[in-house]
Parts: sequence; C-alpha cells; structure tokens
Amino acid sequence: MLGVIGLAPLDTEGAVAALAARDPASPFAYVVTANAQHLALLAEPAHPLRAAYDAAWLRLNDSRVLSRLHHFATGEGFPVATGSDLTRLLFERVIAPGDALVLVGGDAALAETLRARFGLTALHLHVPPMGWAADPAAVQAALEFVRAHPARFVFVITGAPASETFLQRLAAEPGLTGTGLAVGSALRFLVGQVRRAPVWMQRAGLEWLFRLLSEPRRLWRRYLVDSMPALGIALRLRFRRRRRG
Repeated sequence: MLGVIGLAPLDTEGAVAALAARDPASPFAYVVTANAQHLALLAEPAHPLRAAYDAAWLRLNDSRVLSRLHHFATGEGFPVATGSDLTRLLFERVIAPGDALVLVGGDAALAETLRARFGLTALHLHVPPMGWAADPAAVQAALEFVRAHPARFVFVITGAPASETFLQRLAAEPGLTGTGLAVGSALRFLVGQVRRAPVWMQRAGLEWLFRLLSEPRRLWRRYLVDSMPALGIALRLRFRRRRRG
C-alpha cells in the first residue's frame, strides 16, 4: 500500500541519519512526509501532489494511522518517521548554530524563537502572502529569496500541496543546493506555538484526534472528509488480498 507511492521504509532515526549524511553542497533535493490526506490526493493521477512526490529525493511515512492501515491492508508493518519528530531531531542533533537555514512560511516570532533556542546565526525568513501558490509573482519572489540565501536546509511550512509543489519548483531550478522539507506544523510544535499531542496519544495513533479537538474549525474537513479515502484504499487492498488468499 505505502510502497506503491514510493515511501522509504525508514524510521525517524534512519531518516535523520540520511539527512545528516547529505552533503549541503549537493544539488537541491527535498523530503516529503505522507499522511492520510496525502494518500487520498495521490490516488488522483492528475493531482499536482503526485508530481511533487515523484520528484522528491526522500518520501517518508508521517503517520501511525497510515502504518496501521498498511498493516491492515497487506499484513505487513511499515515504519513511521513523523515530520514533527524528524524536524525536532534535526535541530537537536544535526543543525549547527552557524548552518544557513531558510524558512518559507511562519512568522517573525517563530523565526526569532528558533534563533534564540538553538543559537542560530544564519536563519532567514520569507513570509509569502495568503494564496501565494496560485500567484506566479509570489512564487517567483519565494524562489528568488531561496536563491539569494543559500541554505543547508529549507523548511517550507505553508501547507499541502503548496509546500510540496514549491519544493518541486526549487529542485528544478539550476544551481540551487541543500535539502528542502515540507514540515507542516512541526516548527510550531518545536517552539511551543502549538501544543503537540501527549506522547501516549502519539504512540496510540491518536495525534490526529488531539489536533482535531484543539483546532476543530480549521482541521475538521482535513481529518473527517479529506483523509477518509485512505480507509477506502486500505479496505479495497485487504479485500483483494483475501480473495487472492
């Protein structure tokens, strides 16, 4: 189920090791982290997220829910490397104070808190306007900002699929170096702007429920509507497996 969309069978430690080992001077490449909503969108061949996933250097399973659906559908396990844990460990173990970083999205408070907490001296922030992904001029401005601020890591936090499609554009630009990540709310969790689910809820695969209860107006559709096709995909695959069995 998850192998079909090219997810790497890496846990968080393996993903951190892969990112730590990547030469910052390598041509720009990027990481995407799949959740149930992404899986539903990727089932649409013409959806722009599909092309962004296909062009990614590393595709990870961001979701314990997806891991369990995969086991239900195939009888096999699949490791989890959540974007939130990956981002936290990058800042705690890999990123040095002098490493150049770019944030696309977020706000000045987020950037300043990251600088203060981790002693960062070369973090650069670009805040695109609302609806920027549909505005060619705004996308171009973001591209030019990244080009003007070469970085070891570029964190894009403007939501899916805008983050992923922007990273795809960056990877197509000649001469850019570094590694990009679409990290959702991971940086806000890291600095405490948004509270993350308790560890027991994370381990139980209930982080989505905690987030839904915390921000129902913003997230109800994502979790209760947009992500539901992932369950249908798992059910169909399980049915086919049982028929073959």
